[in-house]
Amino acid sequence: MTDQLTDIGRRLEALRDTMEIPREIMAEKLQMSPEEYTAHEEGRKDFSFSFLYNAAELLGVDVLDLISGESPRLSRCTLIRGGNGYDIVRNKAYDYKHLAFTFRDKKAEPFLVTIERRETVPDQHAHEGQEFNYILSGAVRFFLEEESYDLYPGDSVYFNSGFSHALQTIGDEPVKLLAIVMK
Repeated sequence: MTDQLTDIGRRLEALRDTMEIPREIMAEKLQMSPEEYTAHEEGRKDFSFSFLYNAAELLGVDVLDLISGESPRLSRCTLIRGGNGYDIVRNKAYDYKHLAFTFRDKKAEPFLVTIERRETVPDQHAHEGQEFNYILSGAVRFFLEEESYDLYPGDSVYFNSGFSHALQTIGDEPVKLLAIVMK
């Protein structure tokens, strides 16, 4: 359990309480058991991006409100210099940098994602909207339901993110990709 997971869980609980949504209803809408949902609120279970995105949609907030506790403030332009961005540390295998974290009322959520090498196939998740992934370095196997595609630097995939999907590294090096999630 990390401090960031605990903080996100507290914000999630506070927003849910403010909106007077029982845990059981929130769990049902997020298609999970009440016990699993409670583990998220208590910071005992890692968040998938799909979970955060779907929870933010249900609560009517920007996904960064849940992640950082701060609402984006700009609506004209945001500039993020190379190597920067808002760090989202979910677990040791994934590193996300949000590339538009100060922009308010976004129609898309752009991320620079680094995936460390791992051999196990990750759980598939789904969320509303569409997603675009562009591979910058490394190789990855992209799963969409029962189909899979091997992607290499310069390859991209655009898909309906309402279908379950996941990424698994191929080879020994980490994967870097640009992921843009559209509402």
